[in-house]
Amino acid sequence: MSPHTTTPPPWPPHPHPFPASTTNASSPSLPLPLPTKTLKSPETLTLTLTDAPFSSSPPSPPPHPSSSPRPSSASASPSPGGADDAVASPAVTDRVFMDFSICPGYFRSDRTVGSDLAACPDAEPIGRVVFGLYGRLLPRTVANFKSMCDSDAYKGTLVHKILQGQFFVAGRQGRRDKGEVRPPSDLMRNSEVVDPKAFQLKHSRPGTLSLCLSENDDYDEIKLDPEYRNVEFLVTTGPGPSPQLDNENIVFGTVLEGMDVVTAIAAIPTYKPGERIRQFNDFAEFIGDERAQIARTMWNRPLKTVYISNCGELKVAKPSLSPSLP
Repeated sequence: MSPHTTTPPPWPPHPHPFPASTTNASSPSLPLPLPTKTLKSPETLTLTLTDAPFSSSPPSPPPHPSSSPRPSSASASPSPGGADDAVASPAVTDRVFMDFSICPGYFRSDRTVGSDLAACPDAEPIGRVVFGLYGRLLPRTVANFKSMCDSDAYKGTLVHKILQGQFFVAGRQGRRDKGEVRPPSDLMRNSEVVDPKAFQLKHSRPGTLSLCLSENDDYDEIKLDPEYRNVEFLVTTGPGPSPQLDNENIVFGTVLEGMDVVTAIAAIPTYKPGERIRQFNDFAEFIGDERAQIARTMWNRPLKTVYISNCGELKVAKPSLSPSLP
């Protein structure tokens, strides 16, 4: 050793010792256990790996959460498809027919008072419409509609409103000599009118048969009767859907045959009030004049006497999921 060479002082220990690197130089990703030797000076900065246990094969990594077994789709939670399918494709359980005609002289001044539209001597047939009814989905509404058809309560009554490009309405209650409906006394009360599930079907296509609620124009004194039963119905005429009727009227059937008859009824001209008459009516309603409601019953009324000349039930061999039956 040269006389001018001095031995370096020992390396003082760090005030806060920390573990040495645990990375193997030849395998950067391989974790190593801490050595048991104590580092005393820079010259002795050498690790002896034989002083600690070491395995040449890396440890097995923990399983990834995404690799854990998952339940198969068959064993997953059951899908409520049964109820959804019943709404998406309701089964046609019953069929009824309605024959529509025009009675040209029904409102003539020389007409015999009290005569029934069903006995119109100069009737001009328009055609027959066959409705398919969704009895499984709406049993009470369908049962009442069938009862109205079988009892001839609809027979000889008017189609009293036509909104061109949307729908027509029939079945308003009142006096028979005015072509209005008198429901049978034993007609059951329809609890479905207050059941939210009854409003699931939409007015998505022409030929939809629906129980009138928002569009009902029965007189208030009739609605206030404790024995009142709503039997007014509408049929959408197209050409498109009628979403303004959704969630407010109960869809319970569809046209199976006779869509051409529905189109012919929709094309009949109607009474449309002028703008000044509408404004006057709005003001009369605002001040509480009861005549405003009576006047509005004439709006959209067909200028020809369209009525139900015959109606009844058709027997169905079995329910069908198809919108048309053979």
